[in-house]
Amino acid sequence: MTSFKAGRPFFGLLAFLTLWTGIGTAPVRADQDEMTGMMARVGFDQNLDAQIPLDLPLRDEHGRTVKIGDYLGKKPAILNLVYYRCPMLCNEVLNTLLRSMNALSFDVGKEFNVITVSIDPKETPGLAARKKASYLARYGRPGAENGWHFLTGDQASITELAKVVGFRYEWDAKNNQYAHAAGIMIVTPQGKLSRYIYGLSYPARDLRLGLMDAAMRRIGSPIDQLLLLCYHYDPRTGRYNLAAMNVIRILGFATIGSFGTFVFVMLRRDRRKVVLEDA
Repeated sequence: MTSFKAGRPFFGLLAFLTLWTGIGTAPVRADQDEMTGMMARVGFDQNLDAQIPLDLPLRDEHGRTVKIGDYLGKKPAILNLVYYRCPMLCNEVLNTLLRSMNALSFDVGKEFNVITVSIDPKETPGLAARKKASYLARYGRPGAENGWHFLTGDQASITELAKVVGFRYEWDAKNNQYAHAAGIMIVTPQGKLSRYIYGLSYPARDLRLGLMDAAMRRIGSPIDQLLLLCYHYDPRTGRYNLAAMNVIRILGFATIGSFGTFVFVMLRRDRRKVVLEDA
């Protein structure tokens, strides 16, 4: 607090002298305006239930031409758009996703797939292969190599995919990197966008519930299915929140069921007692 107050007269004097001389303000203000405008244009639009083009051509880690639909059809998938030479944010997205998947009992390649797509058309399959090898080594579960795909593509395919999923990004020439948002998407086996999870926190519970929802509840244990009734997805936050009324209903049904079981047992005991006494 002290240093802030002490600095205010200096910044006020500096602002006055800058305005007086007219020197140095235009470039700084232009840079600030440019950055502010770029940040406003970068982000996520939730295009829930939008259909991903299944015939969209991309390249796999071996340089083979594939279609994004090759990785859908049977399982739900986690989709994330990054670029492999990203100096910071993309690595954090992948690292956070990896930690969350390590906390899941669901296995990549078994219950769900992961589709990671580079937004940089200059990146090569070789770079994607090295990135894949690194993350598979840290994931460490058998069969994941058949379920986690690191893809590249040309500008047309990347632009189309980004538009469909609502991923807005821009090239920042001044800093020589892409400006983009952080988050992941969950896709149904049919290629419909089912859930968005924003930021750099993907709780294992949200991933699990999102994958179950996307799979039309065909995966997960009976306890998972009950948990899914207790939580509902909030599109505004990209999170699963506790649905209090559903919990009350479930507890009410459980209470009624327990009471009914108790009454049944007691009536049966009394009936046996009467039969024994008559005998």
